[in-house]
Amino acid sequence: MSSSINNSTLTDQLEQMLKSFVQEKLELIMREELENFLNVENPDVPNSKNGYYQRSLDTRYGKIEKLSVPRDRQGEFQTQLFAPYQRRDGWLEEAIIKMYQSGMSTREVGKFIERMFGSSYSATTISNITEVAIEDIQAWQQRKLHQRYSVLYLDGMYIRLRRDTVANEVIYFVVGVTEDGYRELLSFYVGGQENALGWKEMLQDLYQRGLKEVLLGVFDGLPGLEEAFKSIYPKADVQRCVVHKVRNTLNRVRKKDREEIAEDLKAIYRSFTRSQAEEQFHLFQEKWQTKYPREVSSWENDLPVLLTFLKYPSSIRSVIYTTNWIERTIKEIRKRLRPMNSLPDIKAAEKIVYLTVQDINEKWSERKLRGFASAYTCLQDMFKERYEK
Repeated sequence: MSSSINNSTLTDQLEQMLKSFVQEKLELIMREELENFLNVENPDVPNSKNGYYQRSLDTRYGKIEKLSVPRDRQGEFQTQLFAPYQRRDGWLEEAIIKMYQSGMSTREVGKFIERMFGSSYSATTISNITEVAIEDIQAWQQRKLHQRYSVLYLDGMYIRLRRDTVANEVIYFVVGVTEDGYRELLSFYVGGQENALGWKEMLQDLYQRGLKEVLLGVFDGLPGLEEAFKSIYPKADVQRCVVHKVRNTLNRVRKKDREEIAEDLKAIYRSFTRSQAEEQFHLFQEKWQTKYPREVSSWENDLPVLLTFLKYPSSIRSVIYTTNWIERTIKEIRKRLRPMNSLPDIKAAEKIVYLTVQDINEKWSERKLRGFASAYTCLQDMFKERYEK
């Protein structure tokens, strides 16, 4: 018991020492600010120091009850450390937004802040603090885009969203790869059930915001999506996700045949040229036509959009024949949303997704997508051939 009390006392003493140190440094900075304000910024203005006033300030190191703030006789000096009526140094709002972004509900954030400071932060207050993201979302959704993107990836995910009742609704995502090979999450849209019309509206919005030229669109086999994409970008190629196609095929065949069929399909999409891939398909067709006529016919019908990637430089083929890597990105976004069993409204979903997207885009801006640097010249030639004639 004595040891526990001693540890508690020591912790309190350390906290008090830290707060005193922070207070001392803040007051030193403000005195230097006032000195600079009077003698450097305004040397010819009749003015002078006029003592101090005391105020409280919540900092990440604890609450400073009596912070001495210097003042001038003219009342014109204002420290840059905080605004006149600001009671916190700004870190708390940032922490609240980060906690909200990580998937904590507004009530959970409020309880956490209450445990830290002993004062109540209602769910409404937390929501108002995170509301700063709404204006940012609107500006981001309306920003101008580059004219050219080598590749557009389209994919979606479902979330549980409350509108009177709770139901699954889609979030549409579009990722672009710039001419220089950098990935960028271009846009997202929350709501409804995934369909070709929803994708077409998103693509029209991108076009109106300046994205006029695309070489390749990569997505799965949603009915009508190819036609919707080509209606906006008629000169672009379409690549159906090979991995989705393989997965769907294996789900429809007997378990004992799956491994063998997977190897035969791999021989098709691992071919180096279009003619080699077609030759491997004919072998697959001869072998499995009798046993699985519907699956073989489906591959035959889709083969043109499954092999599009073979038109492109070999250095980028591994990242353009599938939407796998964008699915991994969506999993990251899903993790942020998972702690909430259902989102209270669209605004809550948009705020969390937007904040996560900004983190992802910042990370992507630092590194080119694999293979695009060596493919740059070839891709530029393809742009010229399609869009500069």
